[in-house]
Amino acid sequence: MIHIRAFKVTDDEDSCLRYVAGHRKVLESYGVTKVTSGSSNWIGDPNTYVIIVEDENRDRIFGGARIQLHSKKLPMPLEDAIAVLDNRIYPYVEALGELNVAEFCGLWNSREVAGYGIGSIYMGRIGVAITSQLNIQYLMALCSPATLRNCLKVGFDITRELGNNGTFYYPKEDLTATGLIIRDLHDLPHANPNEKIEIQKIRNNLSGISLEHGPKGEMEFCYDLNLPSLA
Repeated sequence: MIHIRAFKVTDDEDSCLRYVAGHRKVLESYGVTKVTSGSSNWIGDPNTYVIIVEDENRDRIFGGARIQLHSKKLPMPLEDAIAVLDNRIYPYVEALGELNVAEFCGLWNSREVAGYGIGSIYMGRIGVAITSQLNIQYLMALCSPATLRNCLKVGFDITRELGNNGTFYYPKEDLTATGLIIRDLHDLPHANPNEKIEIQKIRNNLSGISLEHGPKGEMEFCYDLNLPSLA
């Protein structure tokens, strides 16, 4: 069984540190050492939430992601990442409002469980689903070419007002990233209809068990996705 839980970072610092270590290990395996979402400066921030994928004994972390709200105290990772290439990102985010927009960031998963479906599409569904608990209107992301298709499926739209029609050379000159946003987290007008159904299933059952089917077979997932209210 795989256990997937979400929590406020101030409630479980130890799991935050294990998540950071796993994320850095995955980035380094791809030769990426400088990426803003890999920072740990969000640990201790009451407006950041973590999703982690663990074994049933909670001894090993197989993957994770974050929902990090924009605030005056802590910029979202994509703000500083994009600003190097396009400083219009700061007024763009400010116009969306403090604690009214968050970034889905820091997504990673180990190769050993990727075939079971614990990849970007599944984590994307969960990330979008749990925002309904956070009283925010917008969700942003900065994604690689490998995850762009799945991000668009779960409802993101390209921020074509920024960069080169929404794309940037990041995290290094020979790699690209795409800026994304969901402007309606309730109705998800740009989401694939099937993905919209899957997201709603998670919203309706934040604590429960589901049998998932992937290329390597079936795996039982246990959810614990209820979040505390905003600070």
